[in-house]
Amino acid sequence: MASLVHYDGSSGFLIDSNVWIDCMDNTSPWQDWAVDQLQACSEQGVLHTNVLICAELLVPGTAPQALDALLDVYDTQRSPLPWQSAALAAAAFRLYRQRGGAKTAPLPDFFIGAHAAVANLTVVTRDATPYRGYFSKLKQVNP
Repeated sequence: MASLVHYDGSSGFLIDSNVWIDCMDNTSPWQDWAVDQLQACSEQGVLHTNVLICAELLVPGTAPQALDALLDVYDTQRSPLPWQSAALAAAAFRLYRQRGGAKTAPLPDFFIGAHAAVANLTVVTRDATPYRGYFSKLKQVNP
């Protein structure tokens, strides 16, 4: 399993899908916060997304070209899931099941949290609960 001894979240920001959704949704009460965070974080480091986050954003029918255009506004890097994140996601899922979770497959948040941990990224999210509960050392930006 990957060692997180040197993890400090300083290699950039992994932007959770809820932040991108809030940024795109003119009716979201979180839109201003999301846009402000994207701007502030992009001035401090590199923004990242991964295939799971992009899939979540495409589910409602978002055109891939529109998503690419949004990601390009903030020079967002399309980062592959690190192979080492599989073990961390699996460990989080085992803990979830031990705590009574009913899902039968690892949740996207487990892969996103594991990706951030392995790649030394800070997660920007409106929903801190899954990351706080399963990746307690993970640095986050949230309201």
